[in-house]
Amino acid sequence: MDTIPADKLVKAYIKLRDARAVLKSEYEAQDAVLLDKVATIESKLLDFCRESGADGVKTPFGTASRVVKERYFTNDWSSFRAFVKEHDAFDLFEKRIHQGAIKEFLESNPDLRPEGLNVHREYAVVVRKAK
Repeated sequence: MDTIPADKLVKAYIKLRDARAVLKSEYEAQDAVLLDKVATIESKLLDFCRESGADGVKTPFGTASRVVKERYFTNDWSSFRAFVKEHDAFDLFEKRIHQGAIKEFLESNPDLRPEGLNVHREYAVVVRKAK
């Protein structure tokens, strides 16, 4: 196997990362324009549904339907947690661990470890551009 010097690998990595950043920035700028146009059309379709009293419209090109989207949130986490506990409704929470919080907790409490907690560690490479 040919050994490639580390300086060449780092240089190539930074060049590729920078090229990806340019592409991503261009994509995001173009996508923002398209999303704005989509939002304008959605607004006009909602106006059409409201004005016509319809929940949707069928056209030769497709169907647009007016739907209700709901998203739930709380401004009072302590009350919400108390409610969940009182009603044994823990399924109202998503089942995931806050990565930063558990790391900080374990570092602050090295003798405590929740039962069933698994940790996956792997090496990764972080490349920083020279200044």
